Amino acid sequence: MREQNVAALVVSLLSNVRYLTGFTGSHGVAVITSSDAWFLTDTRYRTQSAHEVRGFSRIITMHDLWKTIASRRLLGGCRRVAFESEAVTYAQYALFRNAVNRATLVPSRNLVEGLAIVKDAEELASLSRAVEISDRVFLEILPLLRPGVSEREIAAEISYRQRCHGAEGDAFEPIVAGGTRGASPHARASAKAVKSGEFVTLDFGCTVDGYCSDLTRTIGVGRIERGRREAYATVLGAQREAIDVARAGMVASDLDAVARARIVADGFGRFFTHSLGHGLGLRIHERPRVSRLSTDKLQVGSVITIEPGIYVSDRYGVRIEDDIVLTSSGCTVLTTAPKELLIL
Repeated sequence: MREQNVAALVVSLLSNVRYLTGFTGSHGVAVITSSDAWFLTDTRYRTQSAHEVRGFSRIITMHDLWKTIASRRLLGGCRRVAFESEAVTYAQYALFRNAVNRATLVPSRNLVEGLAIVKDAEELASLSRAVEISDRVFLEILPLLRPGVSEREIAAEISYRQRCHGAEGDAFEPIVAGGTRGASPHARASAKAVKSGEFVTLDFGCTVDGYCSDLTRTIGVGRIERGRREAYATVLGAQREAIDVARAGMVASDLDAVARARIVADGFGRFFTHSLGHGLGLRIHERPRVSRLSTDKLQVGSVITIEPGIYVSDRYGVRIEDDIVLTSSGCTVLTTAPKELLIL
C-alpha cells in the first residue's frame, strides 16, 4: 500500500478475499487500513465466517456491504483508497464513491495478487493434491474415448470422477474438443460424438482447498495421419524444451520464446495463437502471465502452467499442458499424466 501511496485497500474479488481472510463464501469484502482490518459479510454467513475468518474484525450486516462501509465510517480520514478495478461494477463504484466521501479512489490491480504469486508449503500441498486428482481422472477417462461417445458425456465423467476422488469441484468447465473443434483453444464440450481418425483435446482441472489444477492432453482415436502426428511431436518438443529451462529469475517472455522458437522452426509458428502459460492458485488464471509480451519475473515458489499448442483452423488442434513449481535452479513438474502420443 505504501508503494502505491494509498491509505486503505478495499478487496472484493472473492479469491483475494479468501486469500487474505480464509473466507470461502460467496459474499464478502475486506477493508484494510494502516491500523485496522475488517471483513464484512451478510447474516447468511455469520456462523461460517466465525469459523473461517482470521486476522480481521468481522462485521455482519443485513444491509449492502458498500453502504455499511460508509455508515460505519471504516474509511474515515483516508485520503486515497485503492479498490480492485477488475472486480467492481459500475453500480458498486457509485456506492463506493459515497462510502469514501472526499477521498480519492485509486483503481488498482495486483496488490493482493502480488502477494499470492509465491506459494507456501500449505498452498503447494493443496495444489499438488488437486493435480494428483486430475492426473488420476485422466487415466480413468481414457477407456471412454471411443467413437460414438459425446464430448458432453466425457466432460460429465471428468467432473463426476474428480469429485469422487475428493475435489471440491471443477476449476473450470472441462474442455473436450474433438476433430475440427480442437482448433478452438477454449471450445466447450458439445453434443459432437468422438470419431475415429481425429484428435481429442481434454483440458480440465479441479479445486482442493480452493487451489486449482490445470491439465491438458491431446489423444488420438483410431488412425492419425502423419501431418497431425508431426504437429503433436512439435508441441511435445516445445513443451519439454520450455520445462527444461524454466526457473525462477527468468523474465516470462523469455520462457515463452523458448517454446515459440521450436514451433516456428518446425513450420507451425502461425498456428501457436496464445501465450505459453499462466500462474495457478486460487484462480485458474493468475500472475505471472507467461506470454511473449509479459515482463513478469518468475519467482521461487510460483506455480505456472506450460501449455504450447498448434491450432489449424477447420482441421485439428493439439495442446499439452503441465503444472510446474519454479525453483532457483529449475522447476518441479507436478503433473504425472503421460504425454507421449496416445492413440486409442
